[in-house]
Amino acid sequence: MPQATPAESEDNALGFSFPAIGGKKLTAAFDGGRLTSDGGVLLLAQAERAMGICRRLAACIADPRDPARVIHRLDDILRARTFAIACGYEDADDLDALRDDPGFRL
Repeated sequence: MPQATPAESEDNALGFSFPAIGGKKLTAAFDGGRLTSDGGVLLLAQAERAMGICRRLAACIADPRDPARVIHRLDDILRARTFAIACGYEDADDLDALRDDPGFRL
């Protein structure tokens, strides 16, 4: 009778690390835990951080808001919208639900 193949151990689990974010280690693995279906947003964020595209774009846009009342900087707003669109969330109302997604929180 054929033997079943043993489950893959954690030592053999495929994974890779990202640079620390806020002093916390971040590793991508495929063994469960806090899940997101938008893992690609981590790679996108890493590339955007390296190039500073949203920061440079925000510098080109006039921001008429009262600085004393601003909660979210313009570059953060652009970054959130860009990442959401890249992950297939074209509607602006999706960002409220994505606030709790582990991938977007990082």
